[in-house]
Formats: sequence, C-alpha cells, structure tokens
Amino acid sequence: MTAAGAAPVRAVFFDVGETLIDETREYGTWADWLGVPRHTLSAMFGAVIARGEDYRQVFQHFRPGFDLAEERRLRLEAGLGEYFNASDLYPDVRGCLATLKERDLLVGIAGNQTARAGQFIRELHLPADVIATSDDWGAEKPTPAFFDKLIASAGMSPEEIAYVGDRLDNDILPAADAGLFTVWIKRGPWAFAQADHPEGRRAHLRIDTLDALLRPFIGD
Repeated sequence: MTAAGAAPVRAVFFDVGETLIDETREYGTWADWLGVPRHTLSAMFGAVIARGEDYRQVFQHFRPGFDLAEERRLRLEAGLGEYFNASDLYPDVRGCLATLKERDLLVGIAGNQTARAGQFIRELHLPADVIATSDDWGAEKPTPAFFDKLIASAGMSPEEIAYVGDRLDNDILPAADAGLFTVWIKRGPWAFAQADHPEGRRAHLRIDTLDALLRPFIGD
C-alpha cells in the first residue's frame, strides 16, 4: 500500500491521547483533584500549549512543586487513578484499525502512557498487532529512543512506517526526524493550538478524522 509521494507504507502506528482516546474525562479528573474549576484548568492548558511549554507546567501554576508521579500514586490510593474505557474512544478508531488490518498492514499503538494506561488499552481489544507505552519501552516521546523502539517493534525500515499523532512537537517532528511517514490528526488541544505553526509543513499528511486516513493507504 502506498501513500501519495511516499515509499510503500506497511505499518501504521498510532499515538494514544487525543488520537485514539478523548482525554476530556481525565483532564476533568485532574481539575477536580487540584480543586480548580474544570474550565480554569482547560484555559491554563491552552495558555501553556500556546507558549510551547511542557504540559506538566499546567500543574505548577496551581500547585508549585507538583510531582506528577507522586500525585498519580496518591490518586490511585484514593481510588481515583487514571482510567479510561471504550466510552472514551473516538468513534472512528475501531473501524479504522480494523480496516487497516484487513488490508494486511501492521497496526501499532504506541504513546507516552503509564503501564496502568497500557493495560486499559489492551483491555479495549482493539485490532492492533503491537501495543506499547513509554513505560514499557523506558523511553518517552519526543526522544529518538522512543522511535528507535517503535521501528524495532515493527521490524521494518522507517520509511515503511506511518505514525499518526495530534501533537506537532511530540509526534510529527520527532517521527519525521526518525524517517517515518507522518500523519497529523487535527483534534485535541495541541492540534488546534499548533495548527498554524510553520513546521507543520513537515507533516506528510493532515487529516481531521481517522476515516480520512484510509484512502491514502488502502485506496477506494
């Protein structure tokens, strides 16, 4: 299968948050945990993204010295650990992955997620050949080590692998640097905040939904 202007693509890997999973519920849970209105957290999230800062800076604005790993542990102890299920999947996910597999493409899911989140992903029983998190690999995006692991898991050359993500900084640019075919999906706060960034031209393909991914890789 070939995407226009690219080498044959034999594998398609997907980011998780805001690519496959709508994270609205998780953002809301963090706002409740911090004791701030949900719209206030959303507004600060947007400001941090617009400034090009790491998303973890959001928490520092409300609670200086915030330790994300420790707060995740405390949430878990309180019975409020991170959680998602099929209701948090974007509606175009399952059909897209199934169609790609039916056309003999390797389908992978790989993102910056905890081991706990990885278990939830596996429990969704999505049609994927590879499911891995940054915790599993001991490497996070946007580091080259993450994409080295991804390429090794596919067992293919980089130009035969597409990576689909919502973030220019964490997904598209480092995947392009690794030699992958990049697909930028416009959903979630990062995609909209970064939409007009000049380096967005490095995305080989831009889509609004996963349904739009199918024609370039499988045809009519």
